[in-house]
Amino acid sequence: MGYKVAVAGATGNVGREILSILDERGFPADEVVALASRRSMGVEVSYGDKTLKVKDLATYDFSDTDICLMSAGGAVSKEYSPKIGAAGCVVIDNSSQWRTDPDVPLIVPEVNADAIVGFRKKNIIANPNCSTAQLVVALKPLHDAARIKRVVVSTYQSVSGAGKDAMDELFAQTRAVFVSDPVESKKFPKRIAFNLIPQIDVFMEDGYTKEEWKMVVETKKILDPKIKLTATCVRVPVFVSHSESVNVEFETPLSADEARKILHSAPGILVIDTRETGGYATPHEAAGEDATYVSRLRDDPTVDNGIAFWCVSDNLRKGAALNAVQIAEVLVNRKLITSRRKAA
Repeated sequence: MGYKVAVAGATGNVGREILSILDERGFPADEVVALASRRSMGVEVSYGDKTLKVKDLATYDFSDTDICLMSAGGAVSKEYSPKIGAAGCVVIDNSSQWRTDPDVPLIVPEVNADAIVGFRKKNIIANPNCSTAQLVVALKPLHDAARIKRVVVSTYQSVSGAGKDAMDELFAQTRAVFVSDPVESKKFPKRIAFNLIPQIDVFMEDGYTKEEWKMVVETKKILDPKIKLTATCVRVPVFVSHSESVNVEFETPLSADEARKILHSAPGILVIDTRETGGYATPHEAAGEDATYVSRLRDDPTVDNGIAFWCVSDNLRKGAALNAVQIAEVLVNRKLITSRRKAA
């Protein structure tokens, strides 16, 4: 008997992507339930060749549900995830609500799958920030080889990371520019069409934004608390896929050529780096794909034991939906959960 899986936030960008990926990867689910807020009740969403009608998260009974893939935002997760976990259903949460909780594992399966064993404390597992997920996938095999001291990363993050309204705003503003209509900004603090915005999330007292802070604390929790990291996060007029420019300083020598060989055989990574015009990955090629792409590998002559590279990944997939489903697969494959209906 397979598992009963609920997808909370099923009408959003990530929720719909989760439903698609569950079907694509043949996740062993006997039943999949789509959940959202009461105002979305009855809305239809696709799951493979099936159509699911959305049910109300607030009134749904989780007593026989095995896994809840939560993608309904931090406030909703804060209210409902503990209740769902207490009902015996494991929550895999996409929001930032639980990532820094010491009793909640923060998991990227290619990087720290073994840390999942602590999930029973609250029956909650956290998914990292989209920009962190692709970064640590690329850093993990390099850290194992030469121990990372310091990372400097600049991100170029697509508007889908801010939700459907943000995607709609980019489309509307782009159209307005072409037809000479007024350009209205509602979702973003400044115009995003044909522009860059060096602010993602709110500013903190030290001048960094919360998005930048998330990358620091999440990388330390997932990979190694000794790693020093500084980030600059920028929103760019791209619909899907985040890009990152990464400089890494190691404790011991590691050349770009050695790093390339290591990354070629690392899980979840595709190296596209031919050192010729077009010999690199861009957000367009990464959209709809599962891999984290690494390009532009080169030695960094400004520090001892340094390299630089370019990293691109679909933020809706590896940065959110795919990673959540992969976590669920770890639970199943390592036999950390059993079907509650089968057990009954």
